[in-house]
Amino acid sequence: MMKNGHHVSSAPASADCSPEKRRRTVRVWCDGCYDMVHYGHSNQLRQAKAMGDYLIVGVHTDDDITLTVDGKDTYEEVKKSGRYRECKRTQGVSTTDLVGRMLLMTKAHHSNMGRSDYQQHTDNFGRGPKGHSPWTGVSQFLQTSQKIIQFASGKEPQPGDTIIYVAGAFDLFHIGHVDFLDAVSQLSEKPYVIVGLHFDQEVNRYKGKNYPIMNIHERTLSVLACRYVSEVVIGAPYAVTKDLLDHFKVDLVCHGKTEVFPDRDGSDPYAVPRKMGILRTVDSGNSLTTDVIVQRIIKNRLLFEARNQKKEAKEMAVIQAMKRREEDKAKERTQAVL
Repeated sequence: MMKNGHHVSSAPASADCSPEKRRRTVRVWCDGCYDMVHYGHSNQLRQAKAMGDYLIVGVHTDDDITLTVDGKDTYEEVKKSGRYRECKRTQGVSTTDLVGRMLLMTKAHHSNMGRSDYQQHTDNFGRGPKGHSPWTGVSQFLQTSQKIIQFASGKEPQPGDTIIYVAGAFDLFHIGHVDFLDAVSQLSEKPYVIVGLHFDQEVNRYKGKNYPIMNIHERTLSVLACRYVSEVVIGAPYAVTKDLLDHFKVDLVCHGKTEVFPDRDGSDPYAVPRKMGILRTVDSGNSLTTDVIVQRIIKNRLLFEARNQKKEAKEMAVIQAMKRREEDKAKERTQAVL
C-alpha cells in the first residue's frame, strides 16, 4: 500500500516568539500494512520524512485498502482540508511477489523471471477466482542509478572514523539484520559501516535452496535504507581479502553468530582479518533469520493465499462500487440535459 495518505498537521506557535521560533513543526502521518518491510516501504517513508519535521507511521492490523467497500476514499476529509500528499510508488516490488518467490522453491527463480511458468506461478499466487484486482499483482524490479542515489547517504569516511566491514547476503532485510548493524555501529563513537553484498550466485552456492529470495539490486536498496549503513559494496568477494581491507582502509571486520560457510576451496573466508586480529563476532541479540521468515511463510502458505484472496475480493468490490457510482453520475447528467 504505497499510495497512502500523509496527514500533515502543525503545532501551535507562540505569538511572542521570533520568526524562526514561530515556524511550526510539520508533523507527517502515513500508514499501511508494512508486511515484510522491503525497500519499497523504505522509499515511501523516505519521501514522507522529507515532507516535514516529524514522521508518525501507522501500522494496520491487516491488508486494509484506501477505499471503503462502498467506494468512498478513506482520506477524503484529509484531502478536503488540503493536508493530503502522495508518495511516488517504487515500481517492481511487492510483498505478494516476495512470498511467491519463497514458495517457488527453485534455485534459479531470478533468472527464470521472464519465463511463462514463473510468471503464471506469481500471477496466480493468492488470486481469487472472480477476476483480478489491478492493485494486487506482481511486478518486477528494474534497478537504476537514480534509485541508488536516492537511498545512498553520499557520505565519505572522515578523519577519526572507525571503518567497519561486514559481509553477507542480507536477504529479506529484517529486524535481525537491523539489530546486528546497530550492534556493529556501537563498537565505535564514529563508525563508518561498509556492507559487502554477495552476488546471487554466491549466496545460492553457500545457502542453496531458492536463496537469495531478493536479487542483488533489491538487496542493495534494502541495506542502503538502513540508518547504520554508510556504504555498500555490490557484489563483494566472498573471502575478505587483504586487497579489500587495504582499499577501504578497514579497521574492524565483523560477523554475526550465524554459521560461517567455507569458501569454494574449503578455506576460511575470514582467515585474513582473523590473522590480523581485527575480526570481531557481534551478537545482535535477535534470533530472527531469513530462514525463519521463509519457513514461516511456507508453513502458513494457505493462510497467506487466503489473505491475498480476501484482499483482492475487497478490492474488486470497491472497483464495482466505483463503477456503479460513475454510472449513476452519468445517468444524472443525462437526465439533467433532458
